[in-house]
Amino acid sequence: MEKNNPGAYAPVNGISMYYEIHGAGNPLVLIHGGGSSIHTSFGTLLPMLAKHYKVIAMDLQAHGHSGDRDAPESFEQDAEDVIALLQNLGISKAHIMGFSNGGNTAMMVAHKSPGLVDRLVVISAFYKREGMIPGFFEGMGKATLEVMPKQLQDHYLQINNDPKGLQNMFEKDRNRMATFTDWSEDILRSIQTPTLVVVADRDVMTPEHTVAMARLIPNSQLMILPGTHGSFIGEVCSIVEGSKMPVLFIEMVREFLG
Repeated sequence: MEKNNPGAYAPVNGISMYYEIHGAGNPLVLIHGGGSSIHTSFGTLLPMLAKHYKVIAMDLQAHGHSGDRDAPESFEQDAEDVIALLQNLGISKAHIMGFSNGGNTAMMVAHKSPGLVDRLVVISAFYKREGMIPGFFEGMGKATLEVMPKQLQDHYLQINNDPKGLQNMFEKDRNRMATFTDWSEDILRSIQTPTLVVVADRDVMTPEHTVAMARLIPNSQLMILPGTHGSFIGEVCSIVEGSKMPVLFIEMVREFLG
């Protein structure tokens, strides 16, 4: 558990899911990326967002403090887990923001439970294999734990002190990506909630793919920011010391969320 950030656990679809609540106001749900957790994805943004919203953030299956199930990870299951947690907490409507794999999960939440989502922010996600930069999936299929960013490894081990758990999380994340099957365009067309689609110009998915995603989501806006994967949100592996980009991003998001 992060210092000064008290969290709690809830039984969710057979696992013990860790979550934190910060701030007050309209609910805003944060969904972290693969191999990550609440504070490695959103440690920079969370304190700023908590000044304006009731921020609800969770560690997904096998990540961070949360438990695991004897089943592969999927974006569909992660979405079901997020939906179940919010039901558990009595949240009937919320803004949803997801980063990277969490962006895929956020889109799946909006697809599965449209009435739950007030406004949607999808950061650096994808829906087709061809949308990733050349060589991404070829490398993913052969990836070993050594390629996982040290910041993410260290954070997991600080929480759990469990090298086998770290290996398990890595393999589940890798396998989900390596076996990813293109989504039907109908999934994106089904997302009726107002959506802000965001990507960096040097991200791991191409800006062109992100433009195509935004055009498929009926009520969407598009934002392309300078930087790399996660840099404009201050994600732990790509944070740029002294950068004002996360502050700029927060202001744009606040304007979108109204």
